[in-house]
Amino acid sequence: MRRAGTALLAACTAVAALTTVTATPARAQADGPRDAGLRHCAGTAPVVCHFDVTPGTYRVRVLLGGGQGAGSTSVTAETRRAVLAETRNAPGETLRRGFTVDVRDPEGEPTGATGSPGLDLTFGGAAPRLAGLRVERVRTPQILLAGDSTVCDQAGEPYTGWGQQLPQYLTDRVTVANHADSGEGSQSFRDNPALFPALRSRIRHGDLVLVQLAHNDKQTDRDTYRANLTAMIEDVRAEGGRPVLVTPVVRRWFNADGTLDNGTALLVNGLGVDLPAEVRALASEQGTGLVDLTALTKARVEELGPEGSKALYLYDEKRDNTHTSVRGATEYAALVLAELRDQRLLASREVR
Repeated sequence: MRRAGTALLAACTAVAALTTVTATPARAQADGPRDAGLRHCAGTAPVVCHFDVTPGTYRVRVLLGGGQGAGSTSVTAETRRAVLAETRNAPGETLRRGFTVDVRDPEGEPTGATGSPGLDLTFGGAAPRLAGLRVERVRTPQILLAGDSTVCDQAGEPYTGWGQQLPQYLTDRVTVANHADSGEGSQSFRDNPALFPALRSRIRHGDLVLVQLAHNDKQTDRDTYRANLTAMIEDVRAEGGRPVLVTPVVRRWFNADGTLDNGTALLVNGLGVDLPAEVRALASEQGTGLVDLTALTKARVEELGPEGSKALYLYDEKRDNTHTSVRGATEYAALVLAELRDQRLLASREVR
């Protein structure tokens, strides 16, 4: 398995705007004059924008910069999803950027709070500069995510799932639809109509479906675990999708010699089932894509060591060695992205 590089994330000074598109329940339509986009925004640092649109996929094109000072702008959408990493502009310089947002209800975890309807964007960063904004409803290839709390769109800081950070690495030619949900194992994710059945109904031909379920399979026997994953693989393929199995992120539990514990840290469950090993074997047997995130995160955590790796998790904030911080989720999303790119599961035009 190739090592992926670590990736870290390093409005309103309005001078002009692009035409903004909003949506009615029937269709998308133009929303008036040239400055209409910024009319949906308020504040300066951050700038918060709201568009009263129905659920669907939306392409957002922004013009950053302008004005007298230098700018440094990042963008999040909906439930704290990172859709554009910190982007700097020189004084007077303007930059065009684009990304897509999956607008749905609930907007975060499928079994979580409803959130606000429509599309919400937050332009933050060290010095946000938003000069123009356009929103239009589109249809793009999708990356659909099935997973647990280490993957999901976490509503409350400081918790952050790697799926929440993945969109910032992608262009506006592909959309991340994160259906991961806290507390779910392979059985509960399959059984709940709001989870895998809802995800399955959205699959279109060629879509990637990434499945990372293991953390909550603490007492799942080997045969049941394999049967659950196999059923999801078959269902994804039946809809024309491309299943990709993802081994779980490690827990931060060290041995005295600075290596990770072979049980708890590496997801061997209470019945002695080595869950990542079963995922690897099943991917080989079924001929699916595999992102060995267990191996990748193990290497990264052991590289940083017992002290340095605390920053990847919520150890300082919550004494939590399972759930990731913004930094950890961002790094782990970059590892996933690198594997998808290197295995040519994503087209070059879909990656920033």
